[in-house]
Parts: sequence; C-alpha cells; structure tokens
Amino acid sequence: MSVPRHWREEKPRYRLLGEQCAACGARYFPRTPVCACGGTEFRPYKLPEAGKVVSWTVIRSPPEGYEKYTPYVVGLIELDDGMRLLSQLTDVAPEQVKSGMRVEAVLRRVKEDGEAGLIQYGYKFRPVVE
Repeated sequence: MSVPRHWREEKPRYRLLGEQCAACGARYFPRTPVCACGGTEFRPYKLPEAGKVVSWTVIRSPPEGYEKYTPYVVGLIELDDGMRLLSQLTDVAPEQVKSGMRVEAVLRRVKEDGEAGLIQYGYKFRPVVE
C-alpha cells in the first residue's frame, strides 16, 4: 500500500467510521459512492465498537503476506446497531470462539509492507472481559 493511500484511508480504518445516506438513512461500511436509493450525498456515521460474533472461520492457508500470522480467526460481527462486518478476531484462541460471544473493537497491527515497509494498523475485535 502506498503512503498516500494509507493516509487517505486512515479515518475509516482506525475509527470504524462509515457513512449514512442523506436521502434515505441507509448506513454503509465501507464507504460507497452511490446508495441503493440512488443518493450520492452522505454524512459520517460512527459505528458502535461492540457487538457479537455471528459466525467465524479459522484461516490456516492465508493469502500471500499473512503466512506468519496463521492460524487466525475471521468473524462476521454484528454490531450493537445491527450492522454486520467482517473482521479478524484477536486475543482469543481459535477453539475459544463461540457464536454470540461479545466482542469489542481494538486497534492492532495488521501487517507490514516488505521488510522495511510501512506498518499497517487497523481494527480487530477481541472478546469483552466481564
């Protein structure tokens, strides 16, 4: 990823910032250029930072560049407002993940570009400690 692209995508990547259509109120994450209603005007929408695991999978054969992170868990997370998104789960062993498990968003290292490259951070979800 180029440095300019990295900074351009900073807010959604770090703050779970989506958008809401000004015409119909539909919410999107990630961003979209045109709403399903045809609207093109959007306002920022801050997604909740907590939710529950709906479904998940354990990645054992990763894409290139992620080999050193295996095995890792990717889950379908339903946020407290009902929006769903895919995210990596962290701070939990694959065998400990359960459907309905409460999770919260955290900022974590995602990967490094090359040996001396830019370290990319992003959101992941971890179990809520109660």
